[in-house]
Amino acid sequence: MEKFAGSPGQQAVVRLLLERGFSVNDEGRVVSGGIEIPDTGIAREADVDRRVVDSTTDAILNDADLRRIFRNISAIPSLMDLAPVLDLSVLTVWVEDETRHGIVAEITGLLADHGISIRQVISEDPEFATDPKLYVVTDTRPPGDLLVAIRDLPYVRQVEF
Repeated sequence: MEKFAGSPGQQAVVRLLLERGFSVNDEGRVVSGGIEIPDTGIAREADVDRRVVDSTTDAILNDADLRRIFRNISAIPSLMDLAPVLDLSVLTVWVEDETRHGIVAEITGLLADHGISIRQVISEDPEFATDPKLYVVTDTRPPGDLLVAIRDLPYVRQVEF
């Protein structure tokens, strides 16, 4: 993000690419796997002009470090929106200090101790999310006492089920 510090529009494009797992191919096109995403769609979603998308992808390709990063990004499908359809549960956890070590380990450990199978864990990156959250998709609904135990962890601000 520092490389785009002078351009909030380019930062918005970079954030969108990272959030969605979009890559930039050698031609400077935004892609998901082999599917090209039109610049106009990226621009509309990032609330910028299409030319900002072009200048961002050009800057990415002209920087060796950024090029290496954005050529290798891939999307990971999330089960969160599918949870109700698949009869899964989603636990959302907000913490006071997202840089604290061991948050994921402790919370998933508590779930495992209660015999709850975890299907997916997604931890938002504090560098890109303004209020990062931990999402845990489980096969079964966690019991109330477990939710209370998670909520009572000293670094947990809020728990939502």
